[in-house]
Amino acid sequence: MSDSVHEHYMREALKQAKLAFDKGEAPVGAVVIWKNRIVGRAHNQMETLKDPTAHAEMIALTQASETVSQGKEGHRGSLEGATLYVTLEPCSMCAGALVLTKCKTLVYGAKDPKAGACESLYRIPEDDRLNHTLNVVSGILEQDARLILQEFFRNLRKEKR
Repeated sequence: MSDSVHEHYMREALKQAKLAFDKGEAPVGAVVIWKNRIVGRAHNQMETLKDPTAHAEMIALTQASETVSQGKEGHRGSLEGATLYVTLEPCSMCAGALVLTKCKTLVYGAKDPKAGACESLYRIPEDDRLNHTLNVVSGILEQDARLILQEFFRNLRKEKR
C-alpha cells in the first residue's frame, strides 16, 4: 500500500487516540482494515473498563473478527488479509493477538522503547518460529502519534504534583 493510504488510515487511528485522550485514557487508537473498509475501531479503555487487557488493538481486533465472521457458519474470526493500524507499537499481548488472528499487516506510528514487541524489544510479528508472521510497517505519522502521548503523560505528571 502507498504511504498516502497508510496515512489515511493512521489518521483514523489518531482520531481514536484523541477519544482516549479526552476520556483520560492513554491515547492509543487502532483501526482494522479488511477488504478496503474499516471493520474494527477502538481506543484504550483500560481505566474505563478496569481491565488491563483493554488495549485499543485488542478491542479493535475483537470487533473486526466479529464483523468478518458474521453470517459465516464455521468461521472462527480469522483476519487473514486484514491490516491493523495503531498509533503506538503493540506490546507483547497485542503482538501475540495479531499472530493468532492471522492479520496480514501491522502499521504503527510511534515506537515504544519500554514495551514494544514488534521492533523495539521483540519482533513477535516477524518471528518465523510462530505459526504465522505479519508484514510490519512503522513510523507512519510517527510525530503525530508521539505528540499526543507526550502531551497526555506531561499532563498526568502535572496532576500528580
